[in-house]
Amino acid sequence: MLAIFKRELRACFTGITGWLFMAVVLALFGLYFFVYNMLSGYPYVSYTLSSMAFIMLIAVPILTMRIISEDRRSRADQLILTAPVSVWKIVFGKFLALGALFTIDMLIISVTPLVMSLYGTVPMGESYTAILGFWLYGLACIAIGVFVSGLTESQIIAAVLCFVILFLGYMMNNICTLISESGNIVTKILGCYDLYSALGPFMAGTLDLTCVVYLITVILVALLLAVQIIEKRRWSMSVRHIGLGAFSIATIVTIVAAGVLINFGVRKIPTEYTSIDATYNGMFKLTDETREYVTALDQDIDIYVWSSEGQTDTTLKETLNRLEDLSPRLKVKYITPSEQPNFYSSYTTDEPTAGSMIVVSDQRSRVVDYNDIYEHGMDYQTYAQTIEAYDAEGQIISAIEYVTMDAEQMPKAYILEGHKETALGSAFMETLAKANITSDTLSLLKVEAVPDDCQLLIINGAMSDLSSDDEEKIHAYIENGGNVLLTTSYDAGHQPNVEKLLGIYGITKQDGIVMEYDAGHIYQKVAYYLLPEVVDSSYTGDIDNGYVFAPFAAGFTIDEDNADYEYTDILVTSDKAKAMTVNEQGEADENAAGVNGPFYIGVAVNKADEAGSLIVFGSMDVFNDDADEIVAGSNNALFKGIVSRHVNESNLDLPVIPSKQYTVSNLVISSATGVIVGVFLMLLIPIAMIASGIAIWGSRRKR
Repeated sequence: MLAIFKRELRACFTGITGWLFMAVVLALFGLYFFVYNMLSGYPYVSYTLSSMAFIMLIAVPILTMRIISEDRRSRADQLILTAPVSVWKIVFGKFLALGALFTIDMLIISVTPLVMSLYGTVPMGESYTAILGFWLYGLACIAIGVFVSGLTESQIIAAVLCFVILFLGYMMNNICTLISESGNIVTKILGCYDLYSALGPFMAGTLDLTCVVYLITVILVALLLAVQIIEKRRWSMSVRHIGLGAFSIATIVTIVAAGVLINFGVRKIPTEYTSIDATYNGMFKLTDETREYVTALDQDIDIYVWSSEGQTDTTLKETLNRLEDLSPRLKVKYITPSEQPNFYSSYTTDEPTAGSMIVVSDQRSRVVDYNDIYEHGMDYQTYAQTIEAYDAEGQIISAIEYVTMDAEQMPKAYILEGHKETALGSAFMETLAKANITSDTLSLLKVEAVPDDCQLLIINGAMSDLSSDDEEKIHAYIENGGNVLLTTSYDAGHQPNVEKLLGIYGITKQDGIVMEYDAGHIYQKVAYYLLPEVVDSSYTGDIDNGYVFAPFAAGFTIDEDNADYEYTDILVTSDKAKAMTVNEQGEADENAAGVNGPFYIGVAVNKADEAGSLIVFGSMDVFNDDADEIVAGSNNALFKGIVSRHVNESNLDLPVIPSKQYTVSNLVISSATGVIVGVFLMLLIPIAMIASGIAIWGSRRKR
């Protein structure tokens, strides 16, 4: 086999075909790399590789068309076939030679993530998973080309036939969808040859064992079929009577059947053991809370996906597969809208968006809209909408919690109105919804007491004072085990009843705005853009980056000698902070002495060993969407911690799963650098390869 490998590899490098193949593949990669990665700054090499997958359908037939057919045309195969070399060594030697050419290109491509890392954060796991997948995909295409080359002695016919077969593998998923969206026996048979779909998980950042086994199986089956073709010719050359047609057909059927059975067996292994999440942000890895919750399910849950399986978002499908493997009580079923157009009517009046899910239990159902699976933002450089976060796990778990809860257990939050309150940010309202907390507004003027079903009363930035009656109702609510989340502001003015409520629990609000003079605790060097110390507690456990943004804040002190109450520190300034008075223009008087810190910007208080709590923040912007974006969602993580704690106090123990960042930040590359790297990859190296091939070929022609 080594002799065959050397012979074919030498032939590739002494002719023009091998050099041309490597140059074309690298030039096209360089073109897409220049556009996507260098100019646009995308840190994902998978964008480039997936875009050039179609090119392999053209380049591979040109590379492989002569590998066996040329030997047949020139009759050189008669020497090889009568040589004391086994046929499989001949075929594998030829395949390895062509594979080595492709591998050289892939080794050069493997350097590009390292180059990109010079200009920003690059998800290396995803990048090299994509490169591995594309390498296996390319080798599978080459193996098919070797097989096709053995079918005919015409190189042109071999090239055209190879393109057709590879094109079918590239388009097979779409072909199957045209035949039947929901799938049938025909599509299952045809789906055994679906090359491009096997590439998808690698491009998404998943090292999927089923796809690895599939592509390796395609390689082995194609090469073994090539061996059978040559074996039949070798036999007919040495024995002048009946050939082994029946034997060959039986062997071919056995080879294909073995490949199908191997892949069928691998696909039966739970996704947890066959799929490795290589994404930078752990996109597909389920949280411990989710694993514990789903594993402990004691009710049957059906998740109906409003889409055929072949058309379902591959990222969402990966999450659903992992969830389904956790519990036999959870079943995922795909509903093809064209075949069951009225299926949704049993659960909702409006037709769901394609790709949405209907989560169903014996008690109730909920629709998880596909548009809620991804959180979108705006790229203000291109004014195009971008995907910022992936929230499938959180949305699905929230829906499962909702459909399995008893009606009397449904928690509820009320948002106080009537005092010029500030609206909660939309992201924070979504957090309430994900925690399955129904939210409603509440005017204490219209009720005798805070409703009994209130799990959490939110008073967000009231700019006018509570009435004495309101204060008494809120105090009574806390004393009876209720939970109050209150934010205030430095410019709310004198509010005797709010201050009375705080004073009952040993909290004193300082006059003026808190100015922080420790550079490590402010944002953009602005003294009132506070990044206070985040104290470790049950409220702050979900904050990953250690920052909460609390601008324009008032500070609090607490009566630490009050033994009747327990205090939980949440946000604290440094001892360099000062509470400064504010003039009529709303500016801090930095010439005044002020009151020295440290101050509490966030603190929780409750009676020792008793239910009922008051959580107070000195910035009414702490639960604002703009403030939350500055610290990449940490303010919302704090809010989630507050919500989760008080949901858990209802003995529900329901997790609230945060969304996962979808992409890392774009690379920062100058135009000149991008052009230099792009030209080097898509022009200089390919031209050098072609020039080398021509020079070697020309020198051999002169001999």
